[in-house]
Amino acid sequence: MIDVKGWIKPDKRDDGPPLGPGERRAIIIEISVVLLVTFGLSGLSSILSLVEDALLAGSLADQTVALNTSSSSLGIIDLLYQVLRILRLCAWGALGLYLLWRAGLGPRLVGLGRPRAKTDLLQGLGLAALIGLPGLLFYLVGNAVGLNLTVVPSTIDDHWWRIPALIAYAFANSGAEEIIVVAYLISRLRRLGMGENSSLLLSALLRGSYHLYQGLGAGVGNLLMGLVFGRYWQKTNRLWPLLIAHALIDIVAFVGYTLLRDHLSWLP
Repeated sequence: MIDVKGWIKPDKRDDGPPLGPGERRAIIIEISVVLLVTFGLSGLSSILSLVEDALLAGSLADQTVALNTSSSSLGIIDLLYQVLRILRLCAWGALGLYLLWRAGLGPRLVGLGRPRAKTDLLQGLGLAALIGLPGLLFYLVGNAVGLNLTVVPSTIDDHWWRIPALIAYAFANSGAEEIIVVAYLISRLRRLGMGENSSLLLSALLRGSYHLYQGLGAGVGNLLMGLVFGRYWQKTNRLWPLLIAHALIDIVAFVGYTLLRDHLSWLP
């Protein structure tokens, strides 16, 4: 389903004429600002959170972190907070697409052209299985040996809108991460003349960094996910399967936990 032949040395890309010093500086500033506004700042915050957790007494596995939480005891206010979080992620993705468009890379050129429903869905399902199942095992092992915190996917109160909000959050999170961390970052690093392997590694390191608040194991697991997703995009220039795969992984985690936590005693 997913062709992995030849992934070690991607084809060389021709991305325009050489940059002058001013253009290079402008792209570096642009990347820095985008990352500080989005996932780069999240990565720094996650590193600080991991250091704090490691300095506390006890194992990381004895500590708990919730991914989706309620922000108000008032249902309608809590819903509005959730909508704002979803809109923030959508804005991050839109920012990446806008800057790529301004640079001459419209949505079609970064893999968001007309969807190929059957192919994109099948490859998205394949990527979700490739990442999701080993990822769950990686988390359980990491938690058992004390490298991960105990992750609670959702503690949102039981409202009629809880499941739709979690699904919307999964899609928004998928869009923001894959557009910024894969399409935007690798494209702009490519324009700076960075090799495909180096840009892939930086993209994967960024993805791993902002998951470190869940523990060292989660950081490593997401770094590996970043290597697979980034290389897939470099080789196929298709972003839709990544969006589908990431959204499916998050939906299974968020909604599955919410529906099963009262029925499975081993869930936190």
